Amino acid sequence: MSTAIELRGLRREYGERAALDRVDLGLAPGESLLVLGPNGAGKTTLLRILATLLRPSGGEVRVLGASLPGEAWKVRGRIGLLGHEALLYRDLSGRENLRFHARLHGIGREAAEVRIAELLAAVGMTQRGDDRVAELSAGMQQRVAICRCVLHEPELLLLDEPDSNLDAEGRDLARALIGPADGRTRVLVTHDPERALDDVDRALVLGRNGRIVRACRAAELDPDEARSAIAGAAR
Repeated sequence: MSTAIELRGLRREYGERAALDRVDLGLAPGESLLVLGPNGAGKTTLLRILATLLRPSGGEVRVLGASLPGEAWKVRGRIGLLGHEALLYRDLSGRENLRFHARLHGIGREAAEVRIAELLAAVGMTQRGDDRVAELSAGMQQRVAICRCVLHEPELLLLDEPDSNLDAEGRDLARALIGPADGRTRVLVTHDPERALDDVDRALVLGRNGRIVRACRAAELDPDEARSAIAGAAR
């Protein structure tokens, strides 16, 4: 597999409005990509297409060697998505939620218990892992959601504002699980480019029209340019 993600002329339309328009991209296995742009530039739409949750309106999409949407079934279990929603049942505990997702991914009971204990410890949630999700703070819920995202050891991480609701300690703990050190392919959307730029290989800037404004190595993107992209100065 020479590319983990390959996009050719990707389009996604909502009625007459184009959320993504002729997006081309190639990302090698193990690379990390930072996606920047103002609100409405199609960043979350792009992640949802890569996660097989949304069908493209046109163009070609290949993820981990599979053509989407036709071969989505081949890659769903190899992707970890951390989105705006935690995807946790509020009436279950964090540990119960992770057991549920372990079953969905076909992880055996004993292996799941070991893995869940390790992940909860890694995000500092051992003592609160048996509390109902509804009783947890937003930051604690995000920590459990990060555990869910990496529970099945996915090859590709799709991260939409992964630092949301996390304090400095939570960000540091999360970085050990979803940061660049483990060698997984990652696509990251964030409104904090200064910190993210040091952790990615490449950057993709989208404009309000859903078109590429700039695609480059992360080292070539100035932090001021990154902030301008988010504010919508780039078109």
